[in-house]
Amino acid sequence: MDKKKVLKAIADETRMSILKLLLRRNYCVRALANELNLTEATISQHLKVMREAGLLTGEKRGYFMHYLVDRAVLRELAKEIEALADIEQEACQPENRDDCPADEKKDCPKKGECSDEVREFCHGKPD
Repeated sequence: MDKKKVLKAIADETRMSILKLLLRRNYCVRALANELNLTEATISQHLKVMREAGLLTGEKRGYFMHYLVDRAVLRELAKEIEALADIEQEACQPENRDDCPADEKKDCPKKGECSDEVREFCHGKPD
């Protein structure tokens, strides 16, 4: 799975709408176009992006291609996002960092006591 492609594919509002529809049942291009009030050409372009990301598979039925979501791709992405959310933030320890400004190392025991420069470097920009 190419995470970057998958994330880009689902970041678009129209593609997310298509994805939600396809998770409920399979559709062909014409049916998706009717559901979303878009042209078939527009739907086809969105489906192409989603297929290239590995999110969709197609199943030929007569003259029409019906699209299905590869749920394994979504589950894999969900696991990776869950793993990101589980990463625990470490406390700032400037004395253990070579790249922390030397004159501030001894003065940075807690987040609220650093200079603005060190606070941003060690703790990140404020929200």
